[in-house]
Amino acid sequence: MLLETFQPHVGVVVQRVCFVLQVRPDRIAEYRRRHAEVWPQMRAALRETGWRNYSLFLRDDGMLIGYVETDDFAAARAGMAALEVNARWQAEMAPLFADLDGADPDRAMTPVPEVFHLD
Repeated sequence: MLLETFQPHVGVVVQRVCFVLQVRPDRIAEYRRRHAEVWPQMRAALRETGWRNYSLFLRDDGMLIGYVETDDFAAARAGMAALEVNARWQAEMAPLFADLDGADPDRAMTPVPEVFHLD
């Protein structure tokens, strides 16, 4: 479930999306290291396809929580899926995750329903 919020200060509807993934416990240090050095081309691609206010949070047990704001989450995901830089990034990240069932990490995101929001 994606939650849409009208933001009067900017006059648009924004989708706020939270998702979870599981990083393999033996790969947590590498995941942190890799995300301290996200490729400039990957950062640019995310911005260009509509990913804003994007954050990742990682617990010591490997639970990864992501949050992103976008005008259209489906379009933002599709935009990234069409880019070669994303294909390379996902291929390099996939071995760091548990329970992907053959999917790329960006396709295995499990959205978390929002139960409260204070604007």
